[in-house]
Amino acid sequence: MPGLPLLETELPDLPLKRGKVRDVYDLGEQLLLVSSDRISAFDWVLPTGIPDKGRVLTQVSNFWFEKVDVPNHLLETDVTQMSLPAGIDLEPLVGRAVLVRKTAVVPIECVVRGYLAGSGWKEYQADGTVCGVPLPAGLQESDRLPEPIFTPATKAEMGDHDENISFARMCQEVGAELAEELRRRSIEIYQRGAEHAQNVGILLADTKFEFGQVDGELILIDEAMTPDSSRFWPADLYEPGHSQPSYDKQFVRDWLSASDWDKNSEPPELPPDVVERTREKYIEACELITGAPFPWK
Repeated sequence: MPGLPLLETELPDLPLKRGKVRDVYDLGEQLLLVSSDRISAFDWVLPTGIPDKGRVLTQVSNFWFEKVDVPNHLLETDVTQMSLPAGIDLEPLVGRAVLVRKTAVVPIECVVRGYLAGSGWKEYQADGTVCGVPLPAGLQESDRLPEPIFTPATKAEMGDHDENISFARMCQEVGAELAEELRRRSIEIYQRGAEHAQNVGILLADTKFEFGQVDGELILIDEAMTPDSSRFWPADLYEPGHSQPSYDKQFVRDWLSASDWDKNSEPPELPPDVVERTREKYIEACELITGAPFPWK
């Protein structure tokens, strides 16, 4: 049985920046990233966590960092091998903490879409485009696109909305040469991930990447193709024309949408059945993608 969700970590004497999901500790030239069990929806961090969610995100990301074989920020995944201050309780960090290189973060969310869903579907219905990229007429919701498209967004601070932007705007923000390289790398990584995911029965509908620069090198950072940063659909249930069942936090979104929450005030607590079903979906996705049993069942 799962224990209580880990919503916050407290490591004494280490500078901390708390994001929506991750607690980031500054170790000087390196960072300690700890994935909590916090869950966000509709740009709010919910008061109820999903037990072991942080471990799922960490295990899935670590798998992809090795699988896609691209330069990335990962240095160490075993907490017993990390040079941490004496006296820190390592138990809460097991399976959810990684030691990474510190980088100058590129301030763009690098989104790749292989299927027409979410905000992309809404824009297509109105304008026939996604983030300004023209698409063929007559597509349905959840249709596979003729080829993956790159649709960048600005990186929002906690509580703010990410903003979809055009590639031209991205070029203005970070320079044309860097923008072109980010687009090329993002699509290439997505294609590698989508191929593996399909082989294990998952459609990687879309995902987002983050990149950083260190010593003149552009590297993949943060997380990679997790249920938090992606839409994962069961391949055997795929049917264009409507929204799809998913391995991500759809149970949470659906419950919140059906509640009387106005999405502008503090969100309500999640009921136990929604928490458990969401946890099960996260773990199922982790086991399918990594091909290994989840150690903390």
